[in-house]
Amino acid sequence: MGGEKTALVLGAAGGVGFETAKALARHGWRVRGLVRRPEAAPDFPEIKWLQGDAMAPEDVRQAAVGATIIVHAVNPPGYKDWDKLVLPMVENSIAAAAAVGARIILPGTIYNYGPDAFPVLSEASPQNPTTRKGAIRAEMERRLETAVSEGAQTVVLRAGDFFGPYNGNSWFTQALVKPGAPVKAVTYPGKRKVGHAWAYLPDFAETIARLADREAELAEFDTFHFAGHYFGEGVEFADDIRRAAGAEKAPIRNFPWMALGALSPFARKLRELNEMRYLWMSEVRLDNTKLKAFLGEEPHTPIDKALHASLEAIGCL
Repeated sequence: MGGEKTALVLGAAGGVGFETAKALARHGWRVRGLVRRPEAAPDFPEIKWLQGDAMAPEDVRQAAVGATIIVHAVNPPGYKDWDKLVLPMVENSIAAAAAVGARIILPGTIYNYGPDAFPVLSEASPQNPTTRKGAIRAEMERRLETAVSEGAQTVVLRAGDFFGPYNGNSWFTQALVKPGAPVKAVTYPGKRKVGHAWAYLPDFAETIARLADREAELAEFDTFHFAGHYFGEGVEFADDIRRAAGAEKAPIRNFPWMALGALSPFARKLRELNEMRYLWMSEVRLDNTKLKAFLGEEPHTPIDKALHASLEAIGCL
């Protein structure tokens, strides 16, 4: 590994990537963001925007020259063409990391777990996905683990559903609230008394930055779980949204799963959302014991403050 603190962030214009790029910059990293249209990238002077495509191997390799870490935060919006894009993009990151001696950091999800691993997910829980996206996620991680023999090291940080100031492609903005409008109602997708885990993006990004600062201490392929905000009765999250929005009397509506299922054959986005229904019907939480042992603590913004910042940024206050 090189001694220079230079990071390449793929997907730096997206929610996870942008927050991670900002966190790395706060920690003193020189941050490069690879995007197809630099002129449309978020305005943040500490990020050096480079034009390129995560699907182009040479673009990724050139952008990675001199980098110590590569944050692989690319995620096709709306799950479009996951089966065609996700694995080739991770292969490009592996090839670049091996070529320049960098470590890959993968923001992970819990898609790669099936119900047999619930309710508490540890890093050692079995990965037996029951969905197409879950199988792709599991294959991504398997490929990253075998890439160690090619000289590409990896750390995976897994979390539950994301919410935050810049997270557009999420359940938070696509189901629970309507961006750009005051909170008149909250639509909750899960069973009301079933536990659910949420990850506040700035906390998650700060955790990635702290892991990056100590990457030399990590195993060649390492994994950690980010607990985030866990609600034993999932609907508590909707209550907190109402309180943060100053709309305590707004109704909490049930998500229209039956209608979604009926319309899924005709709309890709609805079909992709319906596939993840099982994660809302069962208790799922992440055990962060290993993460806290390594870092000493997990970054944790109080829920009212986190929700206020998120709602304000998406125009709901």
